[in-house]
Amino acid sequence: MKMRRFACALGLLALGASAARASEPMSPAAAPPPAQAEVRERSFTRREVTSIIAEGRRIVAPNGVEELLEVSLGGTRQWISVRGRDRSNPVLLLIHGGPAAPEMPASWFFQNGWEDYFTVVEWDQRGSGKSYGANDPAIVRPTLTLERMVGDAGELVELLRHRYAKPKIFVLGHSWGSVLGLEVARRHPDWLYAYIGTGQFISGQANERVGYAETLQAAGAAGNARAVAELKAIAPYPEADGSLPMAKIGKEREWSVRLGGLTYNRDTFSYYSNLESLSPDYTEADVAAIDKGSALSVEPILPVLAHFDASRETRFGCPILLFEGRHDATTPAEVAAKWLAQVRAPAKKLVWFENSAHMALVEEPGRFLVHLVEDARPYAQSRPAKPSR
Repeated sequence: MKMRRFACALGLLALGASAARASEPMSPAAAPPPAQAEVRERSFTRREVTSIIAEGRRIVAPNGVEELLEVSLGGTRQWISVRGRDRSNPVLLLIHGGPAAPEMPASWFFQNGWEDYFTVVEWDQRGSGKSYGANDPAIVRPTLTLERMVGDAGELVELLRHRYAKPKIFVLGHSWGSVLGLEVARRHPDWLYAYIGTGQFISGQANERVGYAETLQAAGAAGNARAVAELKAIAPYPEADGSLPMAKIGKEREWSVRLGGLTYNRDTFSYYSNLESLSPDYTEADVAAIDKGSALSVEPILPVLAHFDASRETRFGCPILLFEGRHDATTPAEVAAKWLAQVRAPAKKLVWFENSAHMALVEEPGRFLVHLVEDARPYAQSRPAKPSR
C-alpha cells in the first residue's frame, strides 16, 4: 500500500486508495481513428510529456506571474508555486491535504482556469513533496506539530501579502489543510478577504463516527457482503476511548475509497496519483518524495487529527465559505454543514457539489471555478458585510 495513502489515515485524502487500481480495457467501439492510433503507438518519455504540459500552461500574459520558489518558513526551506495571468488579481493560497499530500503536482490538471481570476499559490508544507528534499527529514520530524505548521501558514500569508503588494489574500484549505486554514482565519482574520474550506475538517471524532456509518451504509446498499462483514468486524469505531487504531483506520478507508467516499463513483485513487506523476513542476525525485513525506508525517500528525475539534470555534472576523462534496465520507460534509450553521462571521455560505465526494476541486473543476469567481472573489472588492448569524 502506498505510504502517501496511509498517511491520509483520518481521511484527508485516502487510506487504502491503492486497494482498487483496476484498469478497464478499451472496447472496440471506443478505439481511436487510425491517425490517432498511430500517435498513441509512439512512446513518450516523462520529460517529453512534462515539457508539453509545461509549454501548454506557460504564462505569457505581460502582467502575469509564473514562479517556482524556495522560501524560508519556520526555520525550514519550503517550496511554493505562484501562477496567474494578471498580478492585479487577488492572491489565492491553496493549503493542501494529507498530511503530506501536496496538490502542486496535480494542479496542472485543475488549476488553469483559476489563473485568469487569481494569482494562485500552491504550497508544499514542511516534510511534503518538494519541501521534503529541501531539509533533513530527521530534523523536520520533531517540528511536525499543529502549532508549528499553523505558524508556517501564517508566515506564508504574510510573505505573499508583502511580495505581491496585497493588503489581504484568500486562503483555500482542503482536508488536513482546512485545519491549518481555519486556524489562520481564526487568528488573523484581518489578513484574509475570506476563508474557503473544501473537505472541511471540523472534528476528528465526529468525522470518524459519521464516515464509518456512511461507508457501512454504502456497503449494504451495494450488496457487498464482504465489505459489510469487514466493516462490522472493526466495531466499535472509533474505540470507546476515542482512539483510532491504525489497522481499523486502514480497513475503514479501504472500503470508503472503494465505495466512492473519496471520489464519487470511483473505486480507486489511481487517476489522481497518475496526474501527479506527470507534474511539470516535479522531478521524478520530487514525485518519489510524496510517499516519503507521508511516511515521515503520519505518526506525529495522526494523533493531532484524531483529537482536533473546532466545533466550538464559531466566531470569525472574516467571511467563511464551504465548498462541500455531497458524497464526502472522508471528512463528512454533514459535520461541516452543521458547524457552519452555528458560525457567526461577516458573511458565510455553503455550496454543495452534487457530483463530488472529497475531491470537489478535481471532480467538478468547472463548477469549483465558477463558485470561486462568483462567491469568493467579490470579497476582494466589496465593503464589509453585516455579521451572519
